[in-house]
Amino acid sequence: MRERNLLTLLGIILLVAFCVWVDLPNNPGIHIRLGPLKIDREIKIRQGLDLQGGLHVVLEADVPPDEPLPPESMEAARAIVQNRVDGMGVVEATVQLQGERRIIVELPGIEDPAEAIETIKGTGLLEFVETGDLYIPEGVKIRTTYGTGVTATETLTATVSPTATAAITATPAITATETLTPTGEVTPTEEISPTSPFAGRVFKTIMTGKHLKSARVGTDEYGRPEIDFELTPEGARIFAQYTREHVGDFLAIVMDKRVISCPRIQSPITQGRGRITSEKGFPLEEARRIAIQLQYGALPVPLRVLETRMVGPTLGQDSVRRSIRAGIIGLIVVLAFMLTYYRLPGFLADLALISYGLINMAIYKFGIPGLFSGVTLTLPGITGFILSTGMAVDANILIFERMKEELRWGRPLSVAIEAGFNRAWTSIRDSNLSTLLTCVILYWFGSSFGASMVKGFAITLFIGVCISMFTAITMTRTFISIVFDLARDFIERHRWLLGI
Repeated sequence: MRERNLLTLLGIILLVAFCVWVDLPNNPGIHIRLGPLKIDREIKIRQGLDLQGGLHVVLEADVPPDEPLPPESMEAARAIVQNRVDGMGVVEATVQLQGERRIIVELPGIEDPAEAIETIKGTGLLEFVETGDLYIPEGVKIRTTYGTGVTATETLTATVSPTATAAITATPAITATETLTPTGEVTPTEEISPTSPFAGRVFKTIMTGKHLKSARVGTDEYGRPEIDFELTPEGARIFAQYTREHVGDFLAIVMDKRVISCPRIQSPITQGRGRITSEKGFPLEEARRIAIQLQYGALPVPLRVLETRMVGPTLGQDSVRRSIRAGIIGLIVVLAFMLTYYRLPGFLADLALISYGLINMAIYKFGIPGLFSGVTLTLPGITGFILSTGMAVDANILIFERMKEELRWGRPLSVAIEAGFNRAWTSIRDSNLSTLLTCVILYWFGSSFGASMVKGFAITLFIGVCISMFTAITMTRTFISIVFDLARDFIERHRWLLGI
């Protein structure tokens, strides 16, 4: 038993030491580069819109006012926008419907509003377009047809300065046999002349983004950003058949009718995997935006930005400071009460309670690998943390009161400790399970109706309750068992140390 307690204590010390490192105010994060292994993980506190401000965007369906919109199409658009926001790494964002044609989006802590807006409102329609022996410069908008008719009637314009055109490689690789450069001087917003080889032409779409299984940002052999993609089995079959029959032709990769790459097919692609790269590399933010839009699908209706503004925190800095001060004072009062009333067990419970706070903060900053990358703190989220702290104290009180009852009945110290934990466990378990079930219901409500603040409260309360059960049952029990084993005779002679 003593050996098991010592091993548990060692594990607790290592866990708390790691949490202390994560909780450091100026934590440098994790940056590891060992050959192909690359880990870049920032460790910081994320604040919600009410604590740090952010971006407020109103999106509206970009269709004629007299055209009816099925309610399910706007709900599908809202869900896709929500997924794109989550893919950007923004948590505690608000994405909810307003009326029949509008979506409200609130993003806390956004550093690049223009890039965020482009990510969430872009249609995200990916097309692989047949162009034959015609090379189309990057950035040109084209008309395409897929199935029975023309799918776009946009003015043919170019919106980027001339750069080396991206190449797409796959397994096997597609490479270019010549330098891919624009055929003429193309400047932003320049009109394509009627004599342009693209004017008046409609290009055939081979397949669309519905055949895409996944897309993510990767790096090429030179460490530059690229977009790695994988096709569905059907998409892989279509792509393999087309590339076998069109070796030597150009194949344009088009996003929202705008060419992002136009490489020449060098050999058949049969594995259904590939990567979109550029000679100079995509800008990282652009690569992320395209990958997110591809990963989460095209919007069922086009959206336009009706209103956008940066908003300040609804809670001023003075209010935040006062809240932090009140929380610190409250924690000190609780620690002092436990120490005064329960003495030695109260002191050990205080150590567990401090560890509880460190573990909570570490999870907020670092997250749990494989589940989530961190928690965004909002005022409701802080409320959930404070409530779970009270429940952690309550669990210790139940245990200690039961121990004192056993000691008053004349039970030996070891028996009283064991009975205190065993008999209090059922009450702690039932009350915490009820709270966890309530958290699940609140989280579902917040996810279903766009009430992100309710979701934030549920998340922090759920995490806090789980950690409180660990600290009250495992940590406090380990501390008490080791201390009482080492000083049993002394404690027996000085019963006042137990608060009796």
